Amino acid sequence: MDVFHLTLYVAGDTHRSRQAIANLERICAQHLDGRARCQTIDVLDDPEAADAERILTTPTLIRESPTPRRRVTGDLSDAQRVLAALGFSHSNRQQP
Repeated sequence: MDVFHLTLYVAGDTHRSRQAIANLERICAQHLDGRARCQTIDVLDDPEAADAERILTTPTLIRESPTPRRRVTGDLSDAQRVLAALGFSHSNRQQP
């Protein structure tokens, strides 16, 4: 069973950042069955990380592994769109 490594890039402690974090937690709980390892990077605190990953907008979520890497931007409120953009197959998902 794959473990998904996800990195969420946000900009500061804003409503949009908090919303993206909460939405990611909900998606992981409802669809990834505890198989996700997530980290959040604030680009205001770590601009070098954002530059290295070419983060142009926030929030941006990157699936680091399994490869290939994929990314999605926005507040992550549409779980099905996020899952599709990150390339999670139907076999990876649990029904809500």
